[in-house]
Amino acid sequence: MINRVKTTLLLAVMTVFIVLVGQMLGGRQGMIMAFILAAGMNFFSYWFSDKIVLKMYKAQVITPEQAPELYGIVETLTQRAGLPMPSVCIIPQEAPNAFATGRNPQNAVVAVTDGLLRLMDRDEITGVIAHELAHVKNRDILIGSIAATMAGAIMILASMARWSAMFGGFRGGDDDDGGGIIGVIAMSIIAPIAAMIIQMAVSRSREYLADSTGAEFTGNPEGLARALEKLGAYSQKIPMAASPQTSHMFIVKPMFGKKMSSMFSTHPPLEDRIARLRGNNSKTDITSFNESGNIQSAGRAFWDRLSK
Repeated sequence: MINRVKTTLLLAVMTVFIVLVGQMLGGRQGMIMAFILAAGMNFFSYWFSDKIVLKMYKAQVITPEQAPELYGIVETLTQRAGLPMPSVCIIPQEAPNAFATGRNPQNAVVAVTDGLLRLMDRDEITGVIAHELAHVKNRDILIGSIAATMAGAIMILASMARWSAMFGGFRGGDDDDGGGIIGVIAMSIIAPIAAMIIQMAVSRSREYLADSTGAEFTGNPEGLARALEKLGAYSQKIPMAASPQTSHMFIVKPMFGKKMSSMFSTHPPLEDRIARLRGNNSKTDITSFNESGNIQSAGRAFWDRLSK
């Protein structure tokens, strides 16, 4: 419940940023424009984002005859979760990974890569599928799409406001004085950064919840814990051809393992997720900065605490 409340509050804060940037861009008319832009982007994302991402990764829908073991795992878990049977897809990539998409449980899709099926045993595949079905059950796909779309709207509006202010087209709010231009430039810089931070916090929060819910579906958290260990190891060895705009959808971030990216990641640290599944305390602690001087560890701890 606390996790869901935090997600709602974070999305509310993002909405406030949209309103503020719109107001600074054009007063009441700017606010209306901001709402129309955000609503339009969310409408498009709701109806078409799943089709776009499946086509982007060349995901192929499979039948029970083509992959009986995978299809059987999905079928068993959906019955336990009380969900409709989703479409099952295989992505032709060697890197092990998986994601779920679809605007609601009735239109859900679970996709896994060829590499995941080759590298994982049955318990590990079951853990991964349970995690993805947990996203479906918890409506995380819709929440993640809204957060990503709202962040995109904020960045577009902020860019418009910044260029308008710099080239003299800025009108500002109804009661602006000469200091409004400085304010809008400052807000146009701060708002996108804040939106990115909020989106990351929302995504991390939903990943923790999906791990927990998925473990409940299987009754065996060790399967998912082992799968995450393998995913972490192989993601360093077999990079995945993936778009940064869709990286939040995957069970582990399909990037190239750059150290600087872990602090500003849409996914919680794998070691923390594994520790939680095994009933251990989180290994990331805010005191690590004071003890080791590692600002990256402190940053990771901050986002981790925000998303708990």
